[in-house]
Amino acid sequence: MLKLKLGVLDQSPILKGATASQALQKTIELAGVADRLGFSRYWVSEHHDAPGLAGSSPEVLISAIAARTQSIRIGSGGVMLPHYSPYKVAENFRVLEGLYPQRIDLGIGRAPGGMPNATRALRYGRLPSPGDPFPEMLRETAAFLASGLTIDEDRSFGTITATPIVATIPQIWLLGSSDYSGRRAAELGAGFSYAHFINAESGRDVMRRYFGEYRSGPLGAEPKANVCVITVCADTEEEAEQQAKCIDLRLLRFENGDIGSELPTPEEAEQYPYSEIEQSRVRFNRNRMIVGGRESMEEKLFAFAQSYGVDELLLLVMTNDYATRTHSYELLAQYIN
Repeated sequence: MLKLKLGVLDQSPILKGATASQALQKTIELAGVADRLGFSRYWVSEHHDAPGLAGSSPEVLISAIAARTQSIRIGSGGVMLPHYSPYKVAENFRVLEGLYPQRIDLGIGRAPGGMPNATRALRYGRLPSPGDPFPEMLRETAAFLASGLTIDEDRSFGTITATPIVATIPQIWLLGSSDYSGRRAAELGAGFSYAHFINAESGRDVMRRYFGEYRSGPLGAEPKANVCVITVCADTEEEAEQQAKCIDLRLLRFENGDIGSELPTPEEAEQYPYSEIEQSRVRFNRNRMIVGGRESMEEKLFAFAQSYGVDELLLLVMTNDYATRTHSYELLAQYIN
């Protein structure tokens, strides 16, 4: 039997009839299951003003998850750095690393994680910086994390310390769905996590370039990469296809601007009157998923990882109830190395 390292990306979905508090508790419970089953890492996302998703503050959720797990790495998938001060991000993750040494991943993204009004609120009226400030923000974050100190006269910081001073630092990953993040990760030495669940078109070329251009830098000393993909695994192919149809409709609604919608029920998915254009989008979006029953999933997972040249996948599992989601991860755990 072929084996892979498998991790989890959890967006803390609020399922139909559930509350946000219940969604957060289920994220903590599922992380415990993933820890017990041997998954490599458990990342939580950052979304803002999204009524169907409870995960708006990964730093807080990471702390709660790490307290309830034993060995699995816990991280952000990711912190949307342009909204925040690199100094504050570094301090947040120094605290987490101090509490849970060598178990914390700092996954960094540059997407807004929400609509323009949420971005304006997060940045509290600050105008976007001219040019592309993201690489410099990454370097500052790395400097604060690595030594706790930085001197930058242009920014008038002087010499400051990111506290607490702890012995180890988190793993630093850049998250992205385009060539931009892959290039920045290669330039600065970060790990790279490609979001195939967002963009299934160019990821393999982006990953090959990352490995080919990687050099040690302020964010890390050796290449490490994984790919995040929507995964639908059930006992049978028929059950998996039924679950996938619910995701088809949710992705379509997401593309139409409904970023926080609940996952449709199987009945809704079956009855939805797709137009010809929408059917085309559904077929296109299936490229963002791996769908299969327990008999076919092993081969599909391995072939997908091999096509990217990675030995670790992060699995984003969407189901209509928490028990089914847990069962999916239990099925997937048999392929873990």
